[in-house]
Amino acid sequence: MNRSVDAPIAAYDPHYDPLVSAGPGLNMDYAPTYWVATAGDPPETDGPIVGDTDADVAVVGSGYTGLACAILLAREFGIKATVLEANRVAWGCSTRNGGQGQNSAGRLTRSQWIARWGHDIARRMHAEIEEGFETFEDLVGRSPIDCEPQRGGHLYIAHRRHSLEKLIEESRLLNEIFKYPTRILSREEVRRDFVDEAEGVGALHEPLGTGVHPAKLAFGYLRMARESGARVHAASPVLQIEPKGSAFLLHTPAGKVKARAVAVATGAYTSLGLTPTLEGRCMPILSNSIVTRPLTAAELEATGFRTRQVITDTRTLRFYYRLLPDNRLQMGSRSAITGADASHPKHLQLLIDGLHRKFPSLSGIEIEYSWWGWVDVSHDMMPRIFQPDSKRALVYALGYGGNGVSYSAQAGRRMAQMIAGRQFSAQDLPIFNSPLPTHPFAPFRRIGQRLLYAWYQMRDEAA
Repeated sequence: MNRSVDAPIAAYDPHYDPLVSAGPGLNMDYAPTYWVATAGDPPETDGPIVGDTDADVAVVGSGYTGLACAILLAREFGIKATVLEANRVAWGCSTRNGGQGQNSAGRLTRSQWIARWGHDIARRMHAEIEEGFETFEDLVGRSPIDCEPQRGGHLYIAHRRHSLEKLIEESRLLNEIFKYPTRILSREEVRRDFVDEAEGVGALHEPLGTGVHPAKLAFGYLRMARESGARVHAASPVLQIEPKGSAFLLHTPAGKVKARAVAVATGAYTSLGLTPTLEGRCMPILSNSIVTRPLTAAELEATGFRTRQVITDTRTLRFYYRLLPDNRLQMGSRSAITGADASHPKHLQLLIDGLHRKFPSLSGIEIEYSWWGWVDVSHDMMPRIFQPDSKRALVYALGYGGNGVSYSAQAGRRMAQMIAGRQFSAQDLPIFNSPLPTHPFAPFRRIGQRLLYAWYQMRDEAA
C-alpha cells in the first residue's frame, strides 16, 4: 500500500475536539468512514515539511477548499501554492461529510437572506451561490476526478404539515424572486416518484443537487492540485501563523514556511492559537453519519427508493440521507456536544432511531459504518471568504455550516482571486466584505448549545 507521507501514521483519535485539544494532531489516521474504506489508497503527497522553506502562497488545510484554492491559483493565475496539512490529506470535513452538493452555503434560507439584506443583495447572493455550484460541477467533471456523481437535484422533505407550509412559501419565493425553478410535491408524488419516507408529508424539489463520494472527490482534488504544480505536505500542522514584515512565517513541528500570502481553509478543525484573527469566530459542532449494508431488492421495493438524489428533511436538527451507488443507505444528523462524549452509544442510537422512523421496513438492518466529524458553524449562520487586513495577504474561508461540499470550490476560487489581487463583481457581498462575527459569550457557547438542542428537539417533533 502506498503511504501518502513518510511520517508514521498516528492512531485516529475519536475524541478529538478543536475547542479543547492541544493541537490539530500529527499525521493522524482517517476516521473510519465508508468513504475512506471504499476510495482506494490515498494518492501520494510531497511528504512532511522538514526544515525551513519558502513559498509564494501557503494554504493551510488540505480539504476541498484548500485544494480547490491551490488548483485554481495554478490554473487561473500560474501561482504554485504550498498546501500544509496537519494529518492525512482531507482528514477533516472532506472525508467525513454526507457528500451532498447543494445550491447553498451556510444555514439560512433565501427568505432569511431577504429579511437580513433585502431583495437586491439576496438576488446577487443567489447568483453567487449558483455560480459556485457551476464551479463545483466543472471540477467534478474533470479528470482525474471520479467521485461517482449522482445528479438530478435535491429533495427537501417536510417532516410535519407546518413545515410543508413553509416550503410552499419558500418555493414561491424561489420561483418568483430568484427565477429558480423549484416545485412542491404532494406526499403521494414523493412516494410515487422518489421515495416512500414514512415521515414525509410532501416536499420541495430543486433542480440543482449532486451527490458525490467525498473521499474520491478529495483525492481527485489532490491529484489535480499536484498535477497543476502545487506541493501538498501532509503531517505538517501549522501551529502558528506569524506576521513577519510583508510576509508570514508558518511554524510547523519540523520547520518554518515563509510565505508572501496565506490562505486559511481549516474548517471546523481550526486549531487553538493558529492566529488571533480567527479566535472565537466559528463554533465546531459534531455531526454523526451511518451507512447500512447494501439493501436487497425486497428492501428497495419496501422503501420505495426511485431516486438517488440527495435528500434532507425540514428539522432544524436535520437528517440528510441518500441511496448510494451500491444500494447502501447513508444517513447523517446531529451528534454529541463535546468530543469526549462523541463515542457514547446514545448518539449512534439517535441516528438509528431516525432511520427506523423514516423506513420502518429497515428496522434491525446492519449498520456497517459509523463515524462523526466537526462542522464549522458561524455565529450568523453564513460563511465568509474574507481578507481581514487589506495590507496583508491573508485570506480565510470558513463557516459553511455543513453546506460546503459544493460551495467550497467557489470559496477556493474566491480566495485564489483575492490572493492574486484580482477583483470580482461579487466582492461587495456580505460574505466577502465582512469578517466572521465573534460571539460575546464564546467560553459558554456549549452551555447554550445544549439548551438550543433541547429546544430544537421539542420544536422539530411538535405535530
